[in-house]
Amino acid sequence: MTNIHPSAIVHKDAQIGANVKIGPYCIIGAKVSLGDDCELMSHVVIDGNTTIGPRAKIFPFACLGQQPQDLKYHGEDSRLEVGADAMIREYVTMNAGTEGGGMLTKIGDKFVGLSSVHIGHDCILGDGIIISSATLLAGHCRIADHVIFGGGSSIHQFARVGRNAFIGGATAVEGDVIPFGLVIGNRATLVGLNLVGLKRHGFERERIFALRAAYGQIFEGEGALRDRVAAVAASSAGNADVMEVVNFIQAASERPLCMPAR
Repeated sequence: MTNIHPSAIVHKDAQIGANVKIGPYCIIGAKVSLGDDCELMSHVVIDGNTTIGPRAKIFPFACLGQQPQDLKYHGEDSRLEVGADAMIREYVTMNAGTEGGGMLTKIGDKFVGLSSVHIGHDCILGDGIIISSATLLAGHCRIADHVIFGGGSSIHQFARVGRNAFIGGATAVEGDVIPFGLVIGNRATLVGLNLVGLKRHGFERERIFALRAAYGQIFEGEGALRDRVAAVAASSAGNADVMEVVNFIQAASERPLCMPAR
């Protein structure tokens, strides 16, 4: 049974699923869709063309779906989509997309965003991402599955972060972070693989050893980076994990690659 507090303002055209709880002083706009079993605790504002997946738990003073913080935005009907089972803590902000970025900001399933996280316009996030408090994602970022952000980190616009990477606390990331990578510092440097994260996600020793060997060849070997990457691609063509790193590096990007400090 849906339960809406008398002080909440819910537009008559909003789509409210089954068993939704909307707490005191929440404001829900006309184009908002809330999935089944969502809970908005209090003082939550959701506006714009915004879809929240089922079983989301949204804490006080979160603000979702407002117009993007982009001076080129001129009122286009862009969207914000949040997947299933999200936990969105206090003061989190997520902006809708822009015409220049595909009209969509998208958050995958099982997202965890701790207090004061900002996700800018046109960001595309995968599943199982955890973002610690006071972390800032600028517009157009691409974040793959199971990335973890330490508190107070920040990501440059258009940057990519590969699957199962870890961003250290208070780290400023200007470049792309390889899948399984670990970056720390201001500005961020690549300091190895996210071994803790790989073990937590069930990577066997053989998979980790193969990734460590490839990492050494790519980032610690002699010669030009492109030649080292090509050599790893030739010797590890049958290894899906290693080729994920290779393909990430070889893909076209707006940003340079995060590299180890020399």
